[in-house]
Amino acid sequence: MENNNFDIQEELKKLPGRPGVYIMHDEKDHIIYVGKAISLKNRVRQYFQSSRNKGVKIEQMVTHIRRFEYIVTDSELEALVLECNLIKEHHPKYNTMLMDDKTYPFIKVTTSEAFPRVVLSRKMLKDKARYFGPYTSSQAVRDTIDLIHKLYHLRSCNRSLPRDIGKERPCLNYHIKQCEAPCQGYISQEEYGRAVNEVLRFLNGNYDTVLGELEEKMNAASEALEFERAIEYRELINSVKKVAQKQKITDSSGEDRDVLAVASQEEDAVVQVFFIRGGRLIGRDHFYLRITKGESASETLNSFILQYYAGTPFIPAELMLQDEVEDREILETWLSSKRGQKVTLRVPKKGTKEKLVELAQENAKMVLTKDKERLKREEGRTIGAVKEIAALLGLDEVIRMEAYDISNTNGFESVGSMVVYERGRPKRNDYRKFRIKGIKGADDYGSMREVLNRRFTHGLRERQENAELGKFTAFPDLIMMDGGRGQVNVALQVLEELHLDIPVCGMVKDDHHRTRGLYYHNEEIPIDRSSEAFRLITRIQDEAHRFAIEYHRQLRGKGQVHSILDDIEGIGPARRKALMREYLSLDEIKKASVEELSKIPSMNEKAAESVYKFFH
Repeated sequence: MENNNFDIQEELKKLPGRPGVYIMHDEKDHIIYVGKAISLKNRVRQYFQSSRNKGVKIEQMVTHIRRFEYIVTDSELEALVLECNLIKEHHPKYNTMLMDDKTYPFIKVTTSEAFPRVVLSRKMLKDKARYFGPYTSSQAVRDTIDLIHKLYHLRSCNRSLPRDIGKERPCLNYHIKQCEAPCQGYISQEEYGRAVNEVLRFLNGNYDTVLGELEEKMNAASEALEFERAIEYRELINSVKKVAQKQKITDSSGEDRDVLAVASQEEDAVVQVFFIRGGRLIGRDHFYLRITKGESASETLNSFILQYYAGTPFIPAELMLQDEVEDREILETWLSSKRGQKVTLRVPKKGTKEKLVELAQENAKMVLTKDKERLKREEGRTIGAVKEIAALLGLDEVIRMEAYDISNTNGFESVGSMVVYERGRPKRNDYRKFRIKGIKGADDYGSMREVLNRRFTHGLRERQENAELGKFTAFPDLIMMDGGRGQVNVALQVLEELHLDIPVCGMVKDDHHRTRGLYYHNEEIPIDRSSEAFRLITRIQDEAHRFAIEYHRQLRGKGQVHSILDDIEGIGPARRKALMREYLSLDEIKKASVEELSKIPSMNEKAAESVYKFFH
C-alpha cells in the first residue's frame, strides 16, 4: 500500500548523522532493502543523488523506493547485528540472500562430569565441555564416537555418576566390552580419567600412539594363537586409519580457519567453504545465494559472512577470502566479539594459502555449473510458479501470498490457519493460528469471517502504531481461500468493510477433493495440471489444511475440546450421556425429531427443543 504522504526529499533532510539501519519500502510497502550506515544522513542520501555511479543493482532498486525508515543505534557494530536480523526476518528483494540453513555436528566430551561421555552435539554451548569440530558429516562423527567406545570403553548412558553408582544393573555395553561399568564402581574415577585423556589426545589427531598400541596387541594375540582377538584388533586399526584419512593436513600451524570463495553467474552464486580445524581440513560445504546481476564477489562474500556467521556456533580465528570485503574492520570486530578472541579476515597473496583459496573458488565454479539446471528448476517451482499464478489472474506482481483454512470437529472448537508464501516459498515465521471465539456450531463462513477480520484489523492497528515489525503488519499481494465462491465472498466483504483493496481468489477442489482451478472475479479459471502454478497451488492448499489440522489436534491432545453437546442450553452431563447412549453419533442426533428426543430418559420437551434448534 503506497504511502502518498511520504516526501522523500523532505525526509532526507531529517536524517541524523548517527549510526543505524535504514529500511527501504516499495509502492506496496514491501521491505525491499535493508542496509547499515556509520552516518544515516550521508549513506541514505547517496541513493538519491543522480551524480553518483551507483551500479545496476542500486539504480534498479531506487526506482522502486517509495519511502524509507531508519533505526538509530549506538555503534556501527550494533547496526551490523540489527541489519543481519532484519535481513533474516524479511528476506528483502535487493539484499543478497543465503538460501541454506545448515547445522554441523560436533564431538562433545562432557569433561565437567565426574565420568565424562563422548556424544554428538549440534550446538556449541558454554558448558565447560570440550568440543571438536564442526564436521560436515554426521555419519563420520557417529563412526568416530563408535570407534572411541570400542577403543576406550567410556560410558554412553545418561546416569548421574557417582550419585547413581550401584542403583541399577550394568547395561549391554558392559557385557559386549564397550564400557567398564563405572555405574557399578568397577573402575575408579582416576583410571577412568586416564582413558578420557587418551580420548582427548585421539580427537586432537594423535593417531600414531593408538595405532602402535593396537598393532602390539594384535601381534601379541596372534602369537598367542588368539586369532579372533587379533582380527578384532586389526579391524580397530583399519577403523583408526579410516578416521585419520579424513583429517587431511593443510598446513602445520595447527590453527582453526575457514577458507571462503565465491562463483557467480547472473543472479545465482555459490560460496564454497573449507573447514580447517587444528591445521587439518575436516570437510567442506557449499551454499547457494540469490544475488543481483552485476554484484561483485566482494559484495557477495560480505553478505555471506554476515548471515552465515550470525548463526553458526563456532567461529575460527581466521577467515581466508578470495577478495577484500568492504566491511572488513567492522566484521572483524563483530566476529571477535562473538568468538571471545581476535578474528582476522585475510586475503592470501602467495604460497599454499593462496592455492587453497583458488581451490575453493574452483570448487565453487564446479558446483555452480553442475547445479545450474537444478537451480533453474527450483526457481521454476517457486518464483516461476508465482509468476504463472499472477499471469492467470492478470496481476502485475505477486510476492506475498496468504492462504486460509478452517478446521473443526463436528462444528465444535473451530480453529483457523493462515499460511504465508513469499516468492513461492513458505515463510513459516509468519504462519498464524486462530482459535475461533465468536462462532458457535459448524459455521465455516462465520469462522472465516472472524479469522480475516481479526487478522486485518490487527494489521491495520499495527500500521497506525507504526509497528513495522509487528506480527500482522505485512499485507499480502494475494489472498487464497480454501474454497470457491462462498469463501471468496466472505473475504471480499471483510476487506470492503476495512477499506482494503487486496485481490482474493479461491482454490477450488473437485468431487475427489483434488485441486481443480482458481475462482477469481466470479469465474472459475482452469489450471494446467502439469504446470508449476498448479503444483504450487496444491502445496499451498495442503499446507493451509495441514497447519489447521495440526493446531486442532494440539488442542484436542490438551483435553481442550469437549463435546458439542456441552454447548447446548439445558444439556448437562446426565442428558449428554443419555443422548450418547441412545444415538451412536452426532449425525444421528441431528436427524432426530423433537418428539423422538423427548422420549429419551432424563430429557423433557424443552430440552429436546433446545437440542433440535441447536442443530437446525
